[in-house]
Amino acid sequence: MYDIGIIGGGTAGLTAAIYGQRAGKQTLVFESANYGGQIVFSPNVENYPGIASVSGAQYSTNLMDQAVNLGAETKREQVTEVRETKEGFVVRTPEQEYSCRTVILATGVTHRHLGLEKEEKLTGAGISYCATCDGMFFRGRNVAVIGGGNTALQDAEFLANYCNKVYLVHRRDEFRGDAKNVEALKQKENVEFVLSAVPKEIVGENIVEGLIVTDKKTGEDKKLDVAGIFVAIGHLPKNEIFAELVELDADGFIKAGEDCRTSHAGIFVAGDCRTKDIRQLTTAAADGAVAALAAVKYAK
Repeated sequence: MYDIGIIGGGTAGLTAAIYGQRAGKQTLVFESANYGGQIVFSPNVENYPGIASVSGAQYSTNLMDQAVNLGAETKREQVTEVRETKEGFVVRTPEQEYSCRTVILATGVTHRHLGLEKEEKLTGAGISYCATCDGMFFRGRNVAVIGGGNTALQDAEFLANYCNKVYLVHRRDEFRGDAKNVEALKQKENVEFVLSAVPKEIVGENIVEGLIVTDKKTGEDKKLDVAGIFVAIGHLPKNEIFAELVELDADGFIKAGEDCRTSHAGIFVAGDCRTKDIRQLTTAAADGAVAALAAVKYAK
């Protein structure tokens, strides 16, 4: 019987393991892919307090080592079910079942991708899904932001402070984001709207050298000379298997506030998979600490 079963080995999950272990509880972390989460693929992390610069891979390794050295156990297994028992919960994987007094869901999200050839290859070499994480690397250069919601609008405004030129590419005539954000961008001389256009091809072999977009009305192609492409077309949570256990919102995120408590007693949530406005390493770490301490208190 583990005190805390943690589903997800990203920043939120591993932080929860660290805090759980330091509180004297035995934690078990499940991760089916990469410990550290998506940040492991980032060449540089420069926005985490106290760490001026570190690769995503090294950051993830440090986090993992810290949790394990404190006694956290890890299983590289895919969780397929969580069900309640008299003693707590059972976490099931294809390999076996594990009993836990409490559970923390820290499954993270996946960024919605464009689905273009070279997108995966050039991620980290000009293609990014986080403007606040990587925008500084494109100071004085031309970039494109793909999307029409508030995230895309805010990314474009942020990048306009550092980049020479920002193309904001959206497939519709009008943006879905707030009008005030659109108006703020209209005041930026280095921001150009590319509306009714869809990305067609990423130019470049080893690094991004441009983006070809297609005008939906005329069918004509246009090349944007950019060194960076920031994709902001939404996130995809991975919470389907918990839908009968905890309450989800319309987009599939687990409903919870800053206390990280779900609708089900004994189950907590941490990181990007919960309802929240800001999804960064710092907020994931904060959630991990809050969820772990809440689970520790519940387990007593």
